Amino acid sequence: MIHTPCPRLSRRLMLSGMAGVAASAALPVQARQAAPTRDALLDAAFAASAPPALIGGVVTREGLIWSGVRGVRRAGGTEAATIDDRWHLGSNTKAMTAALYGRLVDKGQAKWGATAAELFPDLTLDPAWAATPVERFLNHTAGLRDIDMLGSTWLLTARADTTSLTSQRALLAERALSKPPGGVVGSFAYANANYILVGAAIERITGLPWEEAMAAEVFGPLGLTSGGSGPPVGDQPWGHSGLGGQATPMDPTNLFSDNPLAMGPAGTAHMSLADYATFVRAVLTGGSGWLKPETITHLITPPVATGRSYALGWITVAGQPWARGTVIAHEGTNTMWHSMVVADPAGGRAFIALSNDEVRGGPACQQLVSSLIRMG
Repeated sequence: MIHTPCPRLSRRLMLSGMAGVAASAALPVQARQAAPTRDALLDAAFAASAPPALIGGVVTREGLIWSGVRGVRRAGGTEAATIDDRWHLGSNTKAMTAALYGRLVDKGQAKWGATAAELFPDLTLDPAWAATPVERFLNHTAGLRDIDMLGSTWLLTARADTTSLTSQRALLAERALSKPPGGVVGSFAYANANYILVGAAIERITGLPWEEAMAAEVFGPLGLTSGGSGPPVGDQPWGHSGLGGQATPMDPTNLFSDNPLAMGPAGTAHMSLADYATFVRAVLTGGSGWLKPETITHLITPPVATGRSYALGWITVAGQPWARGTVIAHEGTNTMWHSMVVADPAGGRAFIALSNDEVRGGPACQQLVSSLIRMG
């Protein structure tokens, strides 16, 4: 159970959104005025896939301009999901970890281009890693593979590990960097291991666990009061296992309700829709005074300008007629939740969908975001 985004989906989504915009532009004015409302689009996406719950929002540089939620916190229950509930973001956490590193750069505690040898001076690295810059880990081109760092034995035992998460991440980093890259250096290969390694570097720089560094440098400055790590607990939605084709509620106190927490920097953040929208708005506004505009640009710019490639925690897709510039997007899942965001920074707008289910929630999120893009 390792969460991954769907890089190829982003292009499919953009193309479907583009087609919808083109079609709507051809309609007479009177017909366009009869288009469904955003609430109706939410109703349609929820009805089509029937996840336990689905929430969506539209963000501009002014903030969250629309939001809506449908469904229940737990399948088979009657307790309705609310607009203030917290949702697991899965791999959409990666953009936050990259932004956290950018925040440390802005504060003079870190630097872009820092090599593995500089980030881990206390480790004995294989020579092949020594000059690898941090950006290669953040854009998945370092040659690091999950199998090199997160083997099946680790996945089976990590949840029961009682050592600190900082110690666990340090050991994982040492395991990965003590041997040559298992993948092709310079070639894109998505791996959660990259972000666990960057999280370990952040812990060395700050002297804090990644969770505390995230709270101090991202959640706190942006006012994300609902931000946390792991599945939300208390009076909140539960994630759902899709085993057997059924949406089975997963008690957040169950160790198997999430990936091992050592994977935090790669994908365990949770928060409310409004707080996630605040984070996305900071990207749309060039940092909102929290990050420098040039730092935002660095985070959302891929190393090579192609039609579609990975930046630092963001998938980029160029050439979309519905957008004013290059689109950035990402999806996340730990197989029990689904998150999706698509943004047009140049146009100053973004679309978010979240669900407490993957099997049904994934398609629901995709339909909702695609529909919102077509609506404009």
